[in-house]
Amino acid sequence: MLLPDLAVDASLSAHAAPLLLIDDLHFAYPDGRVALRGVRLRIARGEKVALVGPNGAGKSTLLLHLNGILRGKGRIEVAGMSVNDHTLPQVRARVGLVFQHPDDQLFSPTVFEDVAFGPLHMGLAADEVRARVERALAMVGMSAYQERHPYHLSTGEKKRIAIATVLAMEPDILAFDEPSAGLDPRARRGLIELLRGLPLTMLVSTHDMAMVQELFDRMVIMDEGRVVADGCVTALLADRALLEAHGLEMPWNK
Repeated sequence: MLLPDLAVDASLSAHAAPLLLIDDLHFAYPDGRVALRGVRLRIARGEKVALVGPNGAGKSTLLLHLNGILRGKGRIEVAGMSVNDHTLPQVRARVGLVFQHPDDQLFSPTVFEDVAFGPLHMGLAADEVRARVERALAMVGMSAYQERHPYHLSTGEKKRIAIATVLAMEPDILAFDEPSAGLDPRARRGLIELLRGLPLTMLVSTHDMAMVQELFDRMVIMDEGRVVADGCVTALLADRALLEAHGLEMPWNK
């Protein structure tokens, strides 16, 4: 149940047309497992929102709906455009989805080819593709890696390249699934600083509550396929009973 005193379907996201709108979204997998039960969410342009909850809450399933990889019942709009069969190419250019495991996203012989893949399939000219690759790699601090083989890189480096592959599409919103998973402390710190500096709207699914506390102003809690709380990170993290009820722990430095 949404907590009205903590809800922030208010100031930033209620008065302007949202960049991302999800309304009454339901989804069940072919084996009958229900993953989403009437999810509603509004995210305004410029917001960086943490999506948290226990395993099986529906977080990853929700992210996969944003660019039509999964299709449930309900309404999803990105920048006012409904997600449907006719709009999928445009939607996928606007929503940059970064998977938890970078090896799921990197498949080309070189970093340049991986980052160029999306712009090439947008039909852009070669000069524009190269310019986008160079800009994206510069944004993630990997400009010197164009000719490197992705499978020889560290996990942290692969994650940066995976982010560059979606930045090269120049999306309106970035959606991350567990971005800090599998990183050592130095790589995790570098990733947090990278996400902090990216001037894009973000929806980030994570179990890293210390990162949530440090990086985000708004947090959405999901459990059993529903949004159960949506509000200010500081307020939600102060509610020990709420966190415990939904399998979450306070950050170690709380």
